[in-house]
Amino acid sequence: MSTMKIKKGDRVRVIAGKDKDSEGKVIAVKDGKVLVEGVNMLTKHTKPSMANQNGGIIRTEGYIDASNVMYVHKGKAVRVGFQVDGDEKHRVAKVGKGKVEVID
Repeated sequence: MSTMKIKKGDRVRVIAGKDKDSEGKVIAVKDGKVLVEGVNMLTKHTKPSMANQNGGIIRTEGYIDASNVMYVHKGKAVRVGFQVDGDEKHRVAKVGKGKVEVID
């Protein structure tokens, strides 16, 4: 698989699905899917255990496909690409009309 354009810690906006137009910080990236805080909340029923004495219903985030999120750069959702300068490869935000700005 090619290099992921979204990384842990990035601010992203959801562009498709039930949580469309919501924004959040990426918690984890795994196999082309991302975990975004506050997005795709799932309910999980747990039994009482040593770690959780009461048990009950726990709400947690679920993974969503990376194709359903866009990187947020200066408050605007933008596409992400790569640019090679000599021996270094940089991630860039495609701002518009061929303009790019280096992210990291």
